[in-house]
Order: sequence, then structure tokens, then C-alpha cells
Amino acid sequence: MTVLLIGTLDTKGEEIAYVRDRLLAAGVGVLVADAGVLGPPTVSYDLSRQELYAAGGGRFDDISRAADRGRAMTAAAEGAAKLADQLYRGGKITGVFGLGGSAGTTIGTAAMRALPVGVPKVMVSTLASGQVQPFVGTRDVTMIYSVVDLAGINRVSRRVLDNAAAAMAGMLKGREAGLAGVDDKPVVAATMFGVTTPCVEAARRVVEAAGFEVLVFHATGSGGRTMEGLIRDGLIAGVLDLTTTELADELAGGILSAGRDRLTAAAITGVPQVISVGALDMVNFGPPDTVPDKYRDRRFYQHNPNVTLMRTTPEENDRLGQEVAQKASAARGPTAILLPLRGVSAIDAEGKPFWWPEADAALFQSIRNWVAPDVDVVELDLHINDPAFAAAAAEKLLGMIRIPTRSA
Repeated sequence: MTVLLIGTLDTKGEEIAYVRDRLLAAGVGVLVADAGVLGPPTVSYDLSRQELYAAGGGRFDDISRAADRGRAMTAAAEGAAKLADQLYRGGKITGVFGLGGSAGTTIGTAAMRALPVGVPKVMVSTLASGQVQPFVGTRDVTMIYSVVDLAGINRVSRRVLDNAAAAMAGMLKGREAGLAGVDDKPVVAATMFGVTTPCVEAARRVVEAAGFEVLVFHATGSGGRTMEGLIRDGLIAGVLDLTTTELADELAGGILSAGRDRLTAAAITGVPQVISVGALDMVNFGPPDTVPDKYRDRRFYQHNPNVTLMRTTPEENDRLGQEVAQKASAARGPTAILLPLRGVSAIDAEGKPFWWPEADAALFQSIRNWVAPDVDVVELDLHINDPAFAAAAAEKLLGMIRIPTRSA
């Protein structure tokens, strides 16, 4: 068990040394990496700042002479990420610990995001009580609020750092003891929203009965990004991408976009995928007063006081259908698109608030128009939440997983 302990040793040397000693006392090995740039390190280290910056392709002397703090922070973050990845792949570290303010948090979490899910990651940060999405990204980073500024060891910082070091030691020892169990089943990823829950839950049961482990991702932007990242990491054997609603938020400026790369990882890596159009009838906004003025005349549904759903139009669905079809057509592996012709969400059904057959028809027709011949498009006269649709999607994927992928 060895932790990569990253910090700016010119400004946070005392705190880094304290954590190092706590980890060593807990029986954990430590490699201290210096990410400082302002002045000389104040404590001993194992990996110099020159090594850290060089790992990212920079030269410390050049960066130091430039006296540009923003440039230095960016270079240090790139170096920390590359260094952590190299050390982990070489079997030299089993976890990463960081501490600091904005600079230390940026650098430390860059190293953490470079490592796979499951590798212990602890960041003690003055920013941890605020918006941490840029630091956590799609990795299992444990953010601990420092409460006070990290400026010396005092009665508050001592307790916070003690707990953080103990947490890291506990994670490592639990991992070494195999407390997480044996990961012996192939993994299928699935996407779900509240309005597609019956479909995904039913499909999940079919896939699990066939001997797979199913990871369900809530299609809230971060869920889609996380799933795409795990696919790229090579952890996923097949994808039930039944809820592609994040594409609508990206198109119309909703709050749950997963970015432009959504629906690309399985295509690039050749992982078998079954795609559907779950919840593409909606774009997500916050409370009603957060909806952009340009949408004031649209059709809305108040999901709860904090979530306002906007119905997608035929024109928007035409564009979404083209995007789904083109991304599916670029896939290197087996790919199918399943279309539920009687509605794409719980509120898109006859008599429900978002029932708009013309809008759905535009979505389906666009997919037909743009999809490549080698993508299997299956049209079912069912609603997406009908049990038969869920079973068809699950069985389709199970059959594909056993088919060799197409060559590039």
C-alpha cells in the first residue's frame, strides 16, 4: 500500500509532512511529490517538482521564469495526472492524497481523475463545501472540506487531516483485504431517467439473469459522462443506452447536458450497444423562472418545484434523430436502435402531458433517413415502458455481446 501525496511544498510543506507522518504511522507507504513553483520546498520529498512538470511535457525552469501562476498551475496539473498514471500502471502506488486551496485542489484532483474508479482518492480542500464538479469529474474522488484554511497545524486542521489520513488508510486496507468482493461478472451499462424507470428496471433483470452485472446511470449529465468514461476505460462489455435524453439538453441548452461526446464511447471502442430514444421528448430546466425567455411559449410540465420539463418540437426531434443515427452509424461494434412507436417516456403516451405523435414521428423518421445500412433499426409498436419493449432491448444486447465486433 503506497499513496502518492501531492502538494505545493513551498506553501503547504508543514501540512503535507503532517499527513505523511499520519499515513506512515497507519502502516501506509508514501511517495511525496512536490508541485510547488513559487519558492523552494520546505520539507523533504520523493519526487521533485522538476520530475512532476516534466511528466506533463513542461520544463520547470521555463515555467518558473515565466512567473505566470495560471500557466504554472495548468502545467502542474498535467504533470500530476501523467505522473499518477505512470506510477499506478507501474504498480508503485495504490492511492492518491492531496490537500490545498484552489491550486492544490486543481493539481491533486487532476492526478485523481487520471486513475480508474476504485483506486482510493482523498482531497482535503478549502473548496470542498462548494461546487466541486470540475474537480471530481466522473471519478470517485472523496472531497473533504478543510473547514479552516490550510495554513499550519491547529486544533481544527489537525482533526480534519487526521480523519482524512485515517480514511485513506481504511480505504487501502479494505481494498487489500478484498472487502469489496470479487468482480467476476462482465458489466453492462444502462441509462435511466425517472420517466424510463420501468423499462430499464425490467431490462436490467433480464440481463442480470443472464449472468451480467448491470450498472445503471442516471441520465443527469454527470451520469452520462461517467458512463462514457467507464466505457472508454474498457470496463464495460455492453451498453443498454435506452435513455438518451441528455442529447436534448445539449441541443436546447438544458441543465442536464452530458456534452457533445455523449453517445460516442461505445462507438469508438467497438462495445456492443443497443440505443433507444428514452426521454428525448424533454429538455430539463430548473424552477419556472429559470427557463430562457425564448422558450416562454413552449409546452411545459412541472416535474417538481425545482425541475421544469420542456417538450421537444418536431424540428428539434428531427435534429436529435439525425444525431442519434449518425453516431450509431459511426460505431465500430454491433449496434442497434430500438424505436418505441407508442411513446418515449412516461409522460409521452396518449392522454399524457407530452403526448405529441407528430414530434415523435419526426424523431423516428429522421433516424430512418440518416442511419447506415449496417445498423439494425428495430421498430416496435410498443411504449418504451412496456415490459415487451424492455425484454426486446435486453435480448437484443445479449445476442450482440456474443457477436464479434466489426472491423474499423
